[in-house]
Amino acid sequence: MRFLTAGESHGPQLTAIIEGVPSQLPLTAEDINEHLARRQKGYGRGRRMQIEKDQVQIMSGVRHGKTTGAPITLVVENKDWTHWTKIMGPEPLSEEEEQEVKRKITRPRPGHADLNGAIKYRHRDMRNVLERSSARETTVRVAVGALAQVILRQFGIHLAGHVLEIGDVKAEQQPFTTVEALKEKTENSEVRCMDESASEKMKQAIDDAKQNGDSIGGIVEVIAENVPIGLGSHVHYDRKLDGKIAQSVLSINAFKGVEIGLGFEAARMKGSQVHDEIAYDEEQGFHRSSNRLGGFEGGMTNGMPVVVHGAMKPIPTLYKPLKSVDIDSKEPFTASIERSDSCAVPAAAVVAEAAVAWELADAFLEKFGSDTLEDIKQAYENYMNEAREF
Repeated sequence: MRFLTAGESHGPQLTAIIEGVPSQLPLTAEDINEHLARRQKGYGRGRRMQIEKDQVQIMSGVRHGKTTGAPITLVVENKDWTHWTKIMGPEPLSEEEEQEVKRKITRPRPGHADLNGAIKYRHRDMRNVLERSSARETTVRVAVGALAQVILRQFGIHLAGHVLEIGDVKAEQQPFTTVEALKEKTENSEVRCMDESASEKMKQAIDDAKQNGDSIGGIVEVIAENVPIGLGSHVHYDRKLDGKIAQSVLSINAFKGVEIGLGFEAARMKGSQVHDEIAYDEEQGFHRSSNRLGGFEGGMTNGMPVVVHGAMKPIPTLYKPLKSVDIDSKEPFTASIERSDSCAVPAAAVVAEAAVAWELADAFLEKFGSDTLEDIKQAYENYMNEAREF
């Protein structure tokens, strides 16, 4: 599979075109809207979440509730567009209209793509950069990831993204039976965290940052269970699935680090403390007695749950702005304040979940085919029977 997204933060809509989705897959807008709503929740979100109530429109590739095998087009309208038609419209403006429109943006904000993008694409108005580099684009990436989860659920593969840390507050590990049980509990938390005690401390940390005109980051975890052995490949660097997942998660706005399993902690431990011993019984076949490597060995899934951590930096748009330099006058200034969140870590867990789901679904269809759901199920069943009897 592959997908492209298009659209600006204050443009009329966000669009995704997805190619390679098998036919006969049951799919409705509600399958996607559920995840769009999850992305908009979370303690510390800003005013835009009160403006936008994201709903997807399926514009192609689905007929009467089932995919056709043709490219699927997803559209999410920006409800705020009515206030930005002149500023963001594609048509040239008259001199009189130009006077009405806000002046061009020449003051880059530290931590954003503003200056780098302006230099790269030779934009003297940096709105041409900040509109596309905005985290608003993650809306449609969540929509794409929701579609991927519809595919994975057909084979009993479930995912959950939740929060481990916000600022210096770290959640204690909590027991859970299934990923679905984990998801149910964390979705009832304002910070999408299992540890109720830590959740309250996280909310306080967000409040403190907001009161000080600052922002705060954190660490999220994505877990996928019932992933079969052998997704990905060891034969070439760009086919290693853990590498693809790491790239996908790191491409999310403000993410600066990714770990699989123990991640960086493994570098501080002995080999005997890191690697997962192999066991065998007739019911399960080959399996691991632990999951320190997060479900991967040699770039391939090993049948254990996939565990991915992502580190999100604090959002750079601050109400206590940092210093910068105007690209026209070259004069120093204090960076402008834009509408923003004080913390988006709970929402980022949903985006990371979508990113991991896409890569898993893509690898799954590469392994088992992508024409029709029925053919894929047959190939999957045959493979799993062979794997158990290996």
